[in-house]
Amino acid sequence: MSGVNDIRSTFLNYFAANGHEPVASSPLVPRNDPTLMFTNAGMVQFKNVFTGLEKRPYSRATTAQKVVRAGGKHNDLDNVGYTARHHTFFEMLGNFSFGDYFKEEAINHAWNLVTGEFGLDKSRLLVTVYSEDEEAATLWKKIAGFSDDRIIRIPTSDNFWQMGDTGPCGPCSEIFYDQGESVWGGPPGSAEEDGDRFLEFWNLVFMQFEQQAPGQRVPLPRPSIDTGMGLERMAAILQGVHSNYDTDLFRTLIAAIEDVIGSKAEGDARASHRVIADHLRATAFLIADGVLPSNEGRGYVLRRIMRRAMRHAKLLGARDPVIYKLLPTLIAEMGRAYPELARAEALTTETIKLEEKRFLTTLDRGLALLGTATETMSAGDMLDGETAFKLYDTYGFPLDLTQDALRQRDISVDLSGFTDAMNRQKAEARASWAGSGEKAADTVWFEIREREGATEFLGYETERAEGEVRTIVKDGGELKEAKAGDEVSVVVNQTPFYGESGGQVGDTGTMSGEGVRFEVSDTQKVANGLFIHRGRVSEGVLKVGAALELVVDGDRRSKIRANHSATHLLHEGLREVLGTHVAQKGSMVSPDRLRFDFSHPKPMDAAELSRVEAMANDLILENAGITTRLMAVDDAIALGAMALFGEKYGDEVRVVSMGGAKESGGKAAYSIELCGGTHARATGDIGLVHILSESAVGAGVRRIEALTGEGARSYLQEQDARVRRVAAALKTTPAEIGDRVEGLVDERRKLEREVTELRKKLALAGDGAGQSGGSTAREVGGVSFLGRVLEGVSAKDLKGLVDEAKGSLGTGVVVFAGVADGKASIVVGVTPDLTDRFNAVDLVRAASEAIGGKGGGGRPDMAQAGGPDAANAGAAIDAVEKALGSQSVAA
Repeated sequence: MSGVNDIRSTFLNYFAANGHEPVASSPLVPRNDPTLMFTNAGMVQFKNVFTGLEKRPYSRATTAQKVVRAGGKHNDLDNVGYTARHHTFFEMLGNFSFGDYFKEEAINHAWNLVTGEFGLDKSRLLVTVYSEDEEAATLWKKIAGFSDDRIIRIPTSDNFWQMGDTGPCGPCSEIFYDQGESVWGGPPGSAEEDGDRFLEFWNLVFMQFEQQAPGQRVPLPRPSIDTGMGLERMAAILQGVHSNYDTDLFRTLIAAIEDVIGSKAEGDARASHRVIADHLRATAFLIADGVLPSNEGRGYVLRRIMRRAMRHAKLLGARDPVIYKLLPTLIAEMGRAYPELARAEALTTETIKLEEKRFLTTLDRGLALLGTATETMSAGDMLDGETAFKLYDTYGFPLDLTQDALRQRDISVDLSGFTDAMNRQKAEARASWAGSGEKAADTVWFEIREREGATEFLGYETERAEGEVRTIVKDGGELKEAKAGDEVSVVVNQTPFYGESGGQVGDTGTMSGEGVRFEVSDTQKVANGLFIHRGRVSEGVLKVGAALELVVDGDRRSKIRANHSATHLLHEGLREVLGTHVAQKGSMVSPDRLRFDFSHPKPMDAAELSRVEAMANDLILENAGITTRLMAVDDAIALGAMALFGEKYGDEVRVVSMGGAKESGGKAAYSIELCGGTHARATGDIGLVHILSESAVGAGVRRIEALTGEGARSYLQEQDARVRRVAAALKTTPAEIGDRVEGLVDERRKLEREVTELRKKLALAGDGAGQSGGSTAREVGGVSFLGRVLEGVSAKDLKGLVDEAKGSLGTGVVVFAGVADGKASIVVGVTPDLTDRFNAVDLVRAASEAIGGKGGGGRPDMAQAGGPDAANAGAAIDAVEKALGSQSVAA
């Protein structure tokens, strides 16, 4: 029962048996507290429950909470590996009461668990209480039978907990274990309290008051309980060791390190083994919770942790990447309690391996330069800030690694000089940008980006989180607040909202807090990682510094994710069907539909479109997994990932893979692309793909538009309803509608031909039916002239009629005016023997003016014109006759 996994389950089972709801650990990236870099206590996920903003279906809870303390005010990084109990990552066991039970039951539970379930020696336990909390002291006497010398009253804030300057607060009671006289140290409150003899392992917080203002504290109507027990500390106690690193979990991890690197955890090497074991846990859990290494924010803290572990692996003799090889051991030890480790194994492996591969080059170069810069220095000396900054800025060697590398030689770094050098560089960069010709309207975003840093994007893992308002912008200027009705842009420190990029539209949703609501109508990403939330304040006053709940429109995001993943499937399908010359030339992914542009020299036929659509839907039906990994660009492309030509990529890229070996034809996956967008978790989430159209965009570029999911289903249902209505009207079945329509089309063509023949006969019959302007030829200016107005005859039929009339005349001039749909068409024909005397083009232009036309054109023997004035068709024929007569006289 003393193993780490046994202790965790014993704790949770005990409280579950006593009416507590077992609640899974919240992620290490807090969703409900934008002021925290990482989850640093078990109560973080319950913060809004304690304050009354959130209601849950239970009033008691118990958790094993993942915790990281390696950034911000809770930063234990520098001590890790050199002390017995400092960690970047640890587990905090806790039980909570939300207005249910209070001090007596909390103390009862604690005493029963540690002395009963865990079997600790009562004589080796003692407690602290807040000096003013006589109630707690009395309860410890009653429940544990402690004498006054085992209940230590502490008057400082160490035993009084506060959530913030205002809000819930209350006294604490800490439980200590006496490790024996062989360990140096004194009890809490004594001069030797910093020693290790008396080990605190559980803190009980009695949330009793509300701090309203300095000096104003009132009782809470429903007092609550928040406790935290360090799992690693309890394991050390139960296993009879004085260091957390000697417990079963760490012994297993350190044994794996010894095996992989080939270095024993002895002497000076012991600290390096401990650093690697601790940092491996923090690294794996942070990546599993969506944090990836970067140069800012949480990603920078992760990178520091990873690189610190990698430097210690180097100190132990590692020459190649080795940290990633330890993951299977960690997952075997902790994967049952935290299944997210196994789910993220592929991503974690690739991320660590990539970072380690890149950093080994940086490390060798940086250590060499650092060695040269400090070769004449001695213990107690200080490295100048300029050199430390050059190592960081030019060679990518972080400041904390410089400090860590010099620590063993007792050499410090001039931090003020480092800061001065960094500030000078920022000023130079700002001046350089100001002269780069960027739009003045965008200046504000670059200034905000420089001041606030990049926005932390949480949207790969969640669609709901809290963010702190950093600035409000309207008409290019920054505001301190915005009132209801104001249209503004808002920047927060972290967001689940996706900013438009890579063809994927920005998210919409809401930001809300106490008395204020902001409707987000669009999200844009600008200035190298700054997310702008555009929208309207619908309620209250929005202020800088406010903590808001950010909620993405989940239904809309789900549709966008499906459409984005569908573009990847269609892209691969196009390459399979049309050839590997197909490359993406652009895309648009919205909630309503998707558009995908690709290189291809000619239109696709129906069979090709059908094959591409079928291939995508086959993958959807198989519900193939969609995975995301972080990789080096070269490694990703070597794996088969498709990259956009001309697109700029950083050293690290997100690689999205869909489908497995079964569909891939020997590739690592069916579809592998570099992509920073959001995607479905499995192809089955897409539901269905239906291609609407294929068209030309430009020379050598085609475009397909498609629907997915509910949109595709609704469209196909509507199409089916239309087919059924048409089938009913045609008195046939939907299955036979094609044959029926083809028959009708053939029948119509036959009838049209018959009508055309009849019109020709009528036009040439000479009986005046449907005609005006004369039914037979007459002599005009010494030549035969035939002029007729033909009702319902289109322009395309006139030429044939005029040709036939010319043949019948033998010699002469023919002019037919066709009248249809309110317009008139004129065709003039001159037999070959008369073209040296009469030009059909001249004659038709005379007719054109009469019907409101603008001239005409053709050959000397045949010309045509048209105009909008059908009522004057007869006048047009008269105009030709008049022109013919005048030309004859002139001749």
